[in-house]
Amino acid sequence: MLKSTLIIICTLLSSATVFGQLAELYFDRKVHKFDPVTEGEQLSHTFTFTNDGDVPLIITKYQVECTCTKVTFPKEPIPPGGTGEIVVDFDTTEKIGWQYRKIQLYANVKKGVAEVEIRVKVNDRLR
Repeated sequence: MLKSTLIIICTLLSSATVFGQLAELYFDRKVHKFDPVTEGEQLSHTFTFTNDGDVPLIITKYQVECTCTKVTFPKEPIPPGGTGEIVVDFDTTEKIGWQYRKIQLYANVKKGVAEVEIRVKVNDRLR
C-alpha cells in the first residue's frame, strides 16, 4: 500500500513539474493572534486552507523555530478545490512576552513553501 501511494505521489509531482502546474495553497488568514495568556498555557489554532491550483496539493513537511510548536497537517493529497486544516499547538511554558512563531509548510506550490504565523503575548504567572 505504501509503495503504491509513493508511486502515485511521484507520478503526480513529476507530471506537475513537466507541465509547469502547481498547487496553490490559499489561506483566508495566514496570521492568528491569540488573546494574552499566562505562562504555561497550551494553545491551539486551526488554519483552514483551500487548494486553488489545478493539481493535487501535497504537503511533505513543516519547519518551525522552536520545539514548543507542533504542527499537524494532512498526509494525503488535497485535490484541486479541496480544503484541509493545519493545526498549530504552542506550549507557552517558560515563554514570557510577545511570542511569534512562523510555520513553514513545504509543498508543491510556486515558491516550494507556504507560511502561516501565530502571535501571542505571554504574561509571567508570578505577577
